[in-house]
Amino acid sequence: MSDQRYHLTLTSAGRPAAQGWWASEATARGKFTEWVGAWGQPGARITLVDEETGRVLTTWPETP
Repeated sequence: MSDQRYHLTLTSAGRPAAQGWWASEATARGKFTEWVGAWGQPGARITLVDEETGRVLTTWPETP
């Protein structure tokens, strides 16, 4: 398993603000929750992607 498989990105006003990579999906999802709590405000977008498959696992705010 790649140590950079799960990629978390925070954008604010459409511009990259922070990012991180984790090997464990459980750790990455925990960080996602932390980031939403810390930075989840209007204009922010937080996305968790499985870089191995290219699949978006979750986003905040949720997309319909």
